[in-house]
Amino acid sequence: MDTQQPDPIEGVDLVILEQWMDEQGLPAGRIEATQRLEGGTQNILLRFTRAGRDYVLRRPPIHKRANSDETMRREARVLAALHGTDVPHPGLIAACPDEELIGAAFYLMEPIDGFNASSGLPPLHAGSREIRRGMGFAMAEGIASLGAVDYRAVGLEGLGRPEGYLERQVSRWRHQLESYSALAGYPGPEIPGVDEVAAWLEANRPPDSPPGILHGDYHIANVMFSHEGPELAAIIDWELATVGDPLLDLGALVASWPDAQGNSPLGNSNGVLDGLPSARELIAHYAARSRRSLDAIDWYVVLACYRLGIILEGTHARACAGRADRRIGDLLHATTVGLFERARGYL
Repeated sequence: MDTQQPDPIEGVDLVILEQWMDEQGLPAGRIEATQRLEGGTQNILLRFTRAGRDYVLRRPPIHKRANSDETMRREARVLAALHGTDVPHPGLIAACPDEELIGAAFYLMEPIDGFNASSGLPPLHAGSREIRRGMGFAMAEGIASLGAVDYRAVGLEGLGRPEGYLERQVSRWRHQLESYSALAGYPGPEIPGVDEVAAWLEANRPPDSPPGILHGDYHIANVMFSHEGPELAAIIDWELATVGDPLLDLGALVASWPDAQGNSPLGNSNGVLDGLPSARELIAHYAARSRRSLDAIDWYVVLACYRLGIILEGTHARACAGRADRRIGDLLHATTVGLFERARGYL
């Protein structure tokens, strides 16, 4: 009998994980080939092998936010609901809503056979302008498919509050920004244009559109592409998914998209920029695959900048309080400033 204990992994007790997996009826054996994966600035991703099958575990960071465990539970619920749809996503294997087991709620998902373009391109994609152009269109297709899913039919009623979704957005994110001031060491939001952008959004808000599922943080670093061509292998990082107005995903894609000079508030993407379709081409590609009116798409772009900028500023605030990596916090603050600069260009 093998009594050797697996190597310790911060945030994941592998002995307890093995026992839990046994209880789920998953193939038994020793957890092997553990590997921390890069991805996102917050959550822990651990890839491992057990009984010849590969898994990826996802859990919140060691220093959790107040809603971190609920976020994991929501993510698992969304991934389960997307099973059988044409939305590319990681397959859910099993979820543990109990945060006491390893100190946080977590879930297991299938590894994705694909690559993240923000880390560079494989030779096939790097060598073909046509494929790179197709990658941009594939991103628009991914959220068009997601926005077309009937959230009630897949069991996601109650995930969000779609009634009055747009009306709540500015006040909801303004209150979140104000809450950061409770963190010791945070000097306050030094974000040029934050009040100007909020006022414009309130004054120009479009009427509500039919509700649907939105990813909530849609940009090129949150998808994985197929090794074989321009198609999406999976949309990843579903922690902000909700039921609301899916056009905000398109707004977020445009908000982060490279301009004519190849510049994006989220940084350049190592060779993927050359050959991408323009933001307006992305919008047209989405429009051809959706029944939604895009007359107010610029408003959604500005809202996406406002929303994402405030979310990223939260990491900066936690870093100032010693609860997140300071280098990452400063980087994300600079990204927030860039997002608001882009938003002001639409006013």
